[in-house]
Amino acid sequence: MTFKELGLRVEVLQSIEAMGFAEPTPIQQSAIPHLLQLESDFVGLAQTGTGKTAAFGLPLIHKVTDRPTETQGLVIAPTRELCLQISKDLEAFAQFDRQIKVVAVYGGTDIRKQMSDIKRGATIVVATPGRLVDLINRKAINLKTVETVVLDEADEMLNMGFKEDIDAILEATPDTKNVWLFSATMPKEVAAIAKNYMTDPLEVAMGHKNQSNENIEHIYYTVKERDRYDALKRLIDASPDIFGLVFCRTRNETATVAEKLAKEGYSAEPLHGDLSQAMRDRVMDRFRERSIQLLVATDVAARGIDVDNITHVINYNLPDDIENYTHRSGRTARAGRQGKSLVLINTRENFKIKAIERQIRTTFTAALIPEASEICGIQLNKLISKVKEIEVKENDIAPFLPAIMADFEELSKEEVIKKFISAEFNRFIEYYDRAGDLNVTSGKGERGDRKERGDDRFDRKDRFERGERSERAPRADRDNGNRTRFFVSLGKRDGLNPGGLLRVICDSTGLKSASIGRIDVMPNFSFFEADKTDEGAILSKVNGADYEGHTVSVEITQKKDGGERRGGGDRERKSGFGGGKSGSFGDRKSSFGGSDRRSSGGGFRGNSSYGKSEGGSERRSGGSDRRSSGGSDRRSSGGGRKFSSSSYK
Repeated sequence: MTFKELGLRVEVLQSIEAMGFAEPTPIQQSAIPHLLQLESDFVGLAQTGTGKTAAFGLPLIHKVTDRPTETQGLVIAPTRELCLQISKDLEAFAQFDRQIKVVAVYGGTDIRKQMSDIKRGATIVVATPGRLVDLINRKAINLKTVETVVLDEADEMLNMGFKEDIDAILEATPDTKNVWLFSATMPKEVAAIAKNYMTDPLEVAMGHKNQSNENIEHIYYTVKERDRYDALKRLIDASPDIFGLVFCRTRNETATVAEKLAKEGYSAEPLHGDLSQAMRDRVMDRFRERSIQLLVATDVAARGIDVDNITHVINYNLPDDIENYTHRSGRTARAGRQGKSLVLINTRENFKIKAIERQIRTTFTAALIPEASEICGIQLNKLISKVKEIEVKENDIAPFLPAIMADFEELSKEEVIKKFISAEFNRFIEYYDRAGDLNVTSGKGERGDRKERGDDRFDRKDRFERGERSERAPRADRDNGNRTRFFVSLGKRDGLNPGGLLRVICDSTGLKSASIGRIDVMPNFSFFEADKTDEGAILSKVNGADYEGHTVSVEITQKKDGGERRGGGDRERKSGFGGGKSGSFGDRKSSFGGSDRRSSGGGFRGNSSYGKSEGGSERRSGGSDRRSSGGSDRRSSGGGRKFSSSSYK
């Protein structure tokens, strides 16, 4: 089938030809003929990268031929990046129909300019929900002329807490409008929108609902929690031509991983909500230009990334919400290409892989982290290929060749090759020569591994929630009077857990684990006990130690009036996600089974992911964007809002 056979008008077909589209994708073949009808509601379920934007964009441009100064089409998208991407695509679809004007409205930029653009005439408005509601409240936009409303990435908008905004927007549009809903997954909240605002919609699903793109190879690796970062580096080193995304669960983790990679010479930069809009745009521009090889991102920050030829998606941690795994993996294998989605799990997370397999109807392959010798061979072959393929600029090097040849005169051909290879490769070989095997058998990790950070956050029956706040390291004599209790400046909200704290103490001081007694890890700080004879070593060597990007501070606690207090001033409390200052924007952590609330505001509750966990999507306060200080993409943390984001239905 060709685009011409779909029934699109001449101007739209000219745009398609200019853009180089060959033939419609399956979702386009199913959607476009139906959407060209005058009265047609539609639900399209398809993965990212299958051509959804053209599936609704082409018929939308086809239909808005008269009254170009009136707003006839409205497209709602969850993030600024996706909003901009859709508006650019629509402008390309309308390049031979100059009367049609597309206006994008989103938070994080001057609302007055957007109001002026709309006032001058906007045939199609592409908007984020929060900014659009602000424009409606200011009476700066008239939606009474809207004939078609498109809800793109509907599942993600609901995950991000936009249900009330979407309801308000749809209520402000005429009852006679057509609603076209596109989503990668179909939780019950998305189905509720279809039921409440659509009349007998045609539902088209590419494959089963929630099914993953068949061109993506899903692979998981089981490692100890403490080896997660080293395992990430090996996966990158094993794919020298990688151009990919590394997904982390939190902003703090995203920044830390990106910083570590950059320091070690990898081409990587972070993308998360704490970056200014200008910085985010700069990073995305560099990534699209392939000036950087790896983009380390949070789920929300990566929404709307439409970049071709992404070879790998690496899940440094699995997402809190299973739908986000579908969106993550959908960043690769776009437009029919092949791609890989790699997942790192610890020894207690196999159940998550099985749950995802059931949901997306895809089988994961269990694989081993490549050994050092294998990676060295891959990198060496890459270096040799690069040398063989490099262009020799004869005229430029000619003046230097006589001196160079004289310097190498005493060396044989074989010796020259060996020395050049060694000069480029020695450091790499030495690093991996000291590296061991990172693979573990599931369920047989080292003692304490089950208490590592990832498992702690995903365990529904979390020890702290049950009141079991203490973990005891084994030692011969626990309860005697020769013990000192220490205060530690980090807690659960910094990702600390008993096993991690024990490791920091022992690695810093050289003490055996048997020397450490009771360990209490609280949300914002921790305590542990040790022999009085070790006070000096602990205070001098543990102070200033690093734990996953956080600086450890240790003090001796003191008893006063029957209560316990630390030896120094109060620690600054953190309310932003990942250790930001109080009141700062914060990623919201809610896991397979925890409800570690770090939102900067209050009153937000919801159910999300893997059955029972509390929380949900990344939540942002401040400003009218509710993601940034000057916008209107509403994600405010206050006000008692409730929603439920269902998974695994």
